[in-house]
Amino acid sequence: GSLSMNDWRSNASAFAELLGAAAASLASSPVRAHSCVRLPARGRLLITGDLHGNTIHFEAAITAARLGRSRDHHVVLQEVIHGDSRTDGLDMSHRLLARIAELVLAYPGQVHPILANHELAQCRGHPIAKSGVNCVEAFDEGIEHAFGDDAQIAADAVRRFITAMPLAVVCENGVAVTHSLPNASAMRRFDTRVLERALCDEDFDPPYGAAYLLTWGRSHDPVQLISLARDWGVSVFIVGHAPAPDGVGFRAPNMVVLNSGHAEGRVIDLDLAARTPSAAALAVGAVALAAFLRDDHTASGQALA
Repeated sequence: GSLSMNDWRSNASAFAELLGAAAASLASSPVRAHSCVRLPARGRLLITGDLHGNTIHFEAAITAARLGRSRDHHVVLQEVIHGDSRTDGLDMSHRLLARIAELVLAYPGQVHPILANHELAQCRGHPIAKSGVNCVEAFDEGIEHAFGDDAQIAADAVRRFITAMPLAVVCENGVAVTHSLPNASAMRRFDTRVLERALCDEDFDPPYGAAYLLTWGRSHDPVQLISLARDWGVSVFIVGHAPAPDGVGFRAPNMVVLNSGHAEGRVIDLDLAARTPSAAALAVGAVALAAFLRDDHTASGQALA
């Protein structure tokens, strides 16, 4: 279709207005409590792992979430930017943020993008590399390509939207979804009460910011996982961040690692009203995103936004 003047793909003010409205919607969501979303024991939650710009898998996950069927259907989206896919050699994954912003506004209180380390790095300008590319620079170049002289307006809106994202989605049935958890060795520096307060600027920065530690952690141990679950009043963690070549992995005793962005990408369709599932059972029940792809896409279909 032809682009109108107020189309967010080429108009920085329209893009900024969209992301600003979505940021406000996230902040005032009826299920938002401080830096956390808390979901009651009814309906369903479709959980994605890292998406990294894969718009085809993103759309498949949205299909699977069936948001229009019930206001108690929810979706968690994470690490959506900084993909390997390029449009004319550019990282245009800011478009995926805009798509999510549209969904946040279309289904208020049902769409939950959670803070991940790539979004955090983009927001704070921390250098981060993937496949030998400086992701933050590549993302900035995509925004400059789209919006020209108005790129800064769009970049500021991206920052607003990202800083409005919750750190976690905690379900009444004991499942907590976060991008990662702090390294076991960092737990003594980690504010475990971070979900019970609003985030402040220092939370986003290394070395000891709570959001930074939570989204960047790579090494966890069972003692830590049991202790943090007790602190947070949860029983299972579902995270992204770590590699999961099969789309899903189980870390004893209570953690599931989920990836949604590659060909084997999987999602978890959680019954929020059911009794607390075990992490092992959740891992076994993770569904291949290929099951939800439209016929004209193959499972490996890398995305063009």
